[in-house]
Amino acid sequence: MKKTYAIEVDCANCANLMETAAGKVDGVKNATVNFMTQKMIVEFEEGEEPGVVMKAVLKACKKVEPDCEIALS
Repeated sequence: MKKTYAIEVDCANCANLMETAAGKVDGVKNATVNFMTQKMIVEFEEGEEPGVVMKAVLKACKKVEPDCEIALS
């Protein structure tokens, strides 16, 4: 399953770092962050609950950029 989320990211380098961090989270098959559109596309592993996985993704992204926000709704 793929879902798209609005994300606040300040620069293209931070977007790249957050993409890498999100991709390492358990339950994430693939993650793409687009700085220009301020969107994150996440493909989840089979059987994973997106809400639970995205909380871990947000935590990982905040390690890269502490003021990062992802619209989880």
